[in-house]
Amino acid sequence: MQHTPSRPVIPGWRLIISDAGRFWAFRTHLFPRAAVRAGAQSAVDADTFDEIQAIVAEQEETARTALVEEVTS
Repeated sequence: MQHTPSRPVIPGWRLIISDAGRFWAFRTHLFPRAAVRAGAQSAVDADTFDEIQAIVAEQEETARTALVEEVTS
């Protein structure tokens, strides 16, 4: 039985690794309008998996903050 190396995964995002080794992440569902207005991006890129994870986390936090502010205002 041949072992298939595990591919990096970010839940809720589609991850692509280019031939050059650059990481691209695309959110599987677009952010709500309030999140986009606050600056959340549904497509991001980075040089490493650690960097793309951090960028995705920033986008998700931006979206969460925007949605909380929208609900409480």
